[in-house]
Amino acid sequence: MSELHDPFRAPRRESGILKCEFQGEEVPMILRHADVRRAAKDWAIFSSDAPFRVPIPSEEEVRSMRQLPIETDPPEHTDYRAIIEPFFRRAKDPGVIASVERLVDALLDVAMGRDSIEVVHEFALPLQSRALTFLLNVPETEAETWIRWGIHVFRVEATGAHQEVGLEAYLHQQFDRAEADPGDDFFSALTQATYGGRALSRDEMMGFANLTFAGGRDTIIHSVSSILAYLGRHPEALEFLREDPQRIIHASEEFFRTITPLTHIGRVCPVETTVHGAVVPPRGRVSLCWASANQDETVFDTPEDVRLDRKPNPHLAFGFGAHLCIGAAHARLLVRTLLHKCTARVGSISVLEAVARVEKEAAYERRSAYESLTLRITPL
Repeated sequence: MSELHDPFRAPRRESGILKCEFQGEEVPMILRHADVRRAAKDWAIFSSDAPFRVPIPSEEEVRSMRQLPIETDPPEHTDYRAIIEPFFRRAKDPGVIASVERLVDALLDVAMGRDSIEVVHEFALPLQSRALTFLLNVPETEAETWIRWGIHVFRVEATGAHQEVGLEAYLHQQFDRAEADPGDDFFSALTQATYGGRALSRDEMMGFANLTFAGGRDTIIHSVSSILAYLGRHPEALEFLREDPQRIIHASEEFFRTITPLTHIGRVCPVETTVHGAVVPPRGRVSLCWASANQDETVFDTPEDVRLDRKPNPHLAFGFGAHLCIGAAHARLLVRTLLHKCTARVGSISVLEAVARVEKEAAYERRSAYESLTLRITPL
């Protein structure tokens, strides 16, 4: 089957490195699958203990606290991560699974009841937001606020009567509420949690919540939209999965590999380090380029092709090592449920209009998702 997106084609991947400037800083991008895995496991040389600088571009301008646990190294990272892991394990809870199935059914009902639907904002965004309420054990009605924020929580897109407070103000409101009247939700758990024998500070609580709302938002939204677009452009793929729904597990992993919404993530070198001939100064950054690693032809045969039965599939769409994405099980639940429901209920998907999301940087250009995508989805 043909490619899903333009794969990351680095002009210098044969050298294992590509230099690119981000916010005035030259960042060497590590490109090869084996090199990315090796760096992801070596936090002594490639550290995540770098507030605001793990994302690329860095985020000093859009948040005021360190994100937890992602911007720490073990053993600190291990202890921080353990605080919130119980909520992310809820993705395997039968009640949460049933709620996600109900949610996908309801969204498909809306989509199939209309002549067309813009799926980025009217399907994928509500799916991500409402499903997050199941993980955090908060009322589903909270998602209405999150939906009105738009795709990116760091810049509120709503206007007029629906203008909302920003993410940080909202999180402070939730923690104030939880401290006054704690329950069994995510916010209350953080107000009751301890780290190193002491209560969490408000900044630590905010760091956990900031990552929870920002980290898996646009990645899931863009994955869901891109998968629906692919099924629309490749009706044979929907039939392939319909013939044997057990194929959905491998197909989901191939979609994650090929889409890879997060192009890369940063690491900081505490001391001067040389990476494939590129000298990184003390406290300089490197990029672990997941998108390039997932297109490494030494690991994936014909990596530009979408092969829904590809196995093995050691993709790095969820990262690698200690920082393996804490929301991976949740993302898999959403995508697998979507594919199961589509094979059971959807007759056809037609792409009516698509506006690509293009990531343009000095050293590369990558089409990785959609700004908007209008589909016609018809029932079986």
